[in-house]
Amino acid sequence: MPDRYSHLAARVRVPCGFAMAAIYLFFAEPTPARLVAGSAVALAGLAVRAASAGHVQKNRKLAWSGPYAYTRNPLYLGSAIAALGFAIAGGRWWFVMLLAFFFAAVYFPVMRSEQQHLTALFGEEYLAYARAVPLLLPRWKPQRVPGIPPARFDPRLYWHNREYEALAAFVVIVLALWGKIVWMG
Repeated sequence: MPDRYSHLAARVRVPCGFAMAAIYLFFAEPTPARLVAGSAVALAGLAVRAASAGHVQKNRKLAWSGPYAYTRNPLYLGSAIAALGFAIAGGRWWFVMLLAFFFAAVYFPVMRSEQQHLTALFGEEYLAYARAVPLLLPRWKPQRVPGIPPARFDPRLYWHNREYEALAAFVVIVLALWGKIVWMG
């Protein structure tokens, strides 16, 4: 894919995500059991995102610790897990296929663009990290950097990176799904 596409994907991913959420909520057919099961999976995804946000200092320092010791893109992995949870909660299995297409069409090009950006920022340090840690699917064991102790989760980074917005979106979606359950009987 051309580099222009990666930059376009980066610009449209959030608006497209909102559009997908609207489509999802319109077509969702939640039940109490699906909502509980799907919410548990979505919460696991949010936990991955939250842990990641407490380790990343965007454009200032390369994150090697926490979830970043397992995957280079734990925020996107957490988003994918959360989206899968919502697909379960909504009871529409075709939505999983739509999510897979969206992820392939938007997030993989964005990850490629971000790799180029991080290589420009951090050079060989990022290239060594990229060789040691997979792009998305996590390693079984964390990658440690010799001589550098792993950083601890920093709640200030969680707030600075505005990860609370993902939690707020989770609450809104769960309430909307619960509303559909109550309204549809």
